[in-house]
Amino acid sequence: MATGREFDVILEAQDDGGYVASVPDLPGVWTQGDTREEAVAMVKDAIAGYLETLEELGRPLPKPNREHLTVQA
Repeated sequence: MATGREFDVILEAQDDGGYVASVPDLPGVWTQGDTREEAVAMVKDAIAGYLETLEELGRPLPKPNREHLTVQA
């Protein structure tokens, strides 16, 4: 399912290795990977699954919220 929507993803390196990826606009959508690339691939799959489930249930698709700001130093 291609929605043409873009969602912000927060990618956090973990102290013990690996990365956690979460999507602020999609509550409960988070995943992890051993590498940055794996975490990004996994979160793309998680987003697609979330949106597909909403569509199957007949629920509205969320609109990205561009009001929040994520800064990582």
